[in-house]
Amino acid sequence: MSDYAVQVRDIVKTFRKGSVRALDGVSLDVPRGQVFGLLGPNGSGKTTMVRILSTVLAPDSGSATVGGFDVVKQADAVRRTIGLAGQFATVDENLTGYENLRMVGRLNHMTTKLVLARTHELLGQFGLDDAAHRPVKTYSGGMRRRLDLAAALVAKPPLLFLDEPTTGLDPQSRQDLWAVIESLVEDGVTVLLTTQYLEEADRLAKQLVVLDHGKIIAQGTPSELKANLGNTVLSLTFATTDDALRGVELVREVSEKPVNVDGTVVELTVSSGPAAAADALRRIDGAGIGLKGLDLREPSLDDVFLNLTGHKADDEVASPLVDAKRRGRKVAP
Repeated sequence: MSDYAVQVRDIVKTFRKGSVRALDGVSLDVPRGQVFGLLGPNGSGKTTMVRILSTVLAPDSGSATVGGFDVVKQADAVRRTIGLAGQFATVDENLTGYENLRMVGRLNHMTTKLVLARTHELLGQFGLDDAAHRPVKTYSGGMRRRLDLAAALVAKPPLLFLDEPTTGLDPQSRQDLWAVIESLVEDGVTVLLTTQYLEEADRLAKQLVVLDHGKIIAQGTPSELKANLGNTVLSLTFATTDDALRGVELVREVSEKPVNVDGTVVELTVSSGPAAAADALRRIDGAGIGLKGLDLREPSLDDVFLNLTGHKADDEVASPLVDAKRRGRKVAP
């Protein structure tokens, strides 16, 4: 048996008669028994990849195996290997939680005894016992997402695809779902997670691939990606956007990395935080520009994504530079 649950080689997928390249030669390997993260903004190709791996779409070229089965030639075997929870809960809101899970079990051709046992087990595991016999339309968003995830696990698949599972959830519901995902991995389930939430990827994923415009632009562990960025992020807050733009010119030489401007906030990554901060303050003070705030912090995955693409992971854009202008943000080389 291969050490990898998923292997992808040079996958290409286009839409609109080839004018839109959703995936452009993507290759990746997903190790067994961990969370593997596909990170990127809307339109980066994450969901297209999940649809190909779950046999919903066929690639234009390239190859992919899931659990050792070819996604094109052995699609039925792939479907028996995976569980899938998409961006939006797909449970029937007119049925109860209990009835939804029973229905999924029967659709998977499980015996009545096994379906009943699995239904009770999952309702307890996902904290839905008290709401088991209520119609799903009375559930909160977080409860629906937990039920949707439970439905994907009825047949005990060894591999779970989660396509932005916490989209639209409140912070507490998101934390609850993260805890469930972590418990699944402890039980040996492999999880392929797509997300645009940097905090989510940082907490859950052992390995990450960063997608942008259908291409892999970075990969590694969260720690490796942050380490490649620099030791410290220097954040300078100015009184006005004009002052911020003037400040960019003054601090450009403090770091070799790009300087990011978001309104009145200027951020840059530096190797020596205190020394860089002192240098920046001297330059700004010498030009007679006042600062409202200064902060030194450890880099986050959000900083990594900004450095790689020039825009945040949750920006739905066709071009980082177009988006920067639209939002009044300057991306300085």
